[in-house]
Amino acid sequence: MTGRVTAYIALGANLDRPARQIRTALTELGNLADTRLVKVSSHYRSAAAGHPDQPDYINAVARLRTGLGPHALLDALLAIEHRHGRERTFKNAPRTLDLDILLYDHLILNDPGLHLPHPRMHERAFVLAPLVEIAPACSIPGHGRCLDLLAALDPSGLQRLH
Repeated sequence: MTGRVTAYIALGANLDRPARQIRTALTELGNLADTRLVKVSSHYRSAAAGHPDQPDYINAVARLRTGLGPHALLDALLAIEHRHGRERTFKNAPRTLDLDILLYDHLILNDPGLHLPHPRMHERAFVLAPLVEIAPACSIPGHGRCLDLLAALDPSGLQRLH
């Protein structure tokens, strides 16, 4: 790939010292080939969705400038998850680390295993709040401005950590 694009990555963890998992993963993102970590949101605590009886999540969003293509970036994120002990035992299972590509410039992509923008990001306050913190003018192709989308969601259960 020639040139660099802006990519936003969601980070989430709720097992094995989640805040430490997020901090370590951010360092690893900054060390990816042909990639620079530009900005990182605050950490946010959110209630777990889906599977009951699991700890709260710690979430954040990172902005990258990368020369990696979207599939290469996804492969790199999956490798980081694997190094953190991520196991995919069932849908919405607790996890040591979850990394998702939210936006990759303005690319719309519907390939097997990779959908851009992330298909449910516009419904999730725990994604939009940290995203808006570091990119208040961002928008999601096909959905609109992130600020407007966040304003329409219920923020209860979401806490910005200092």
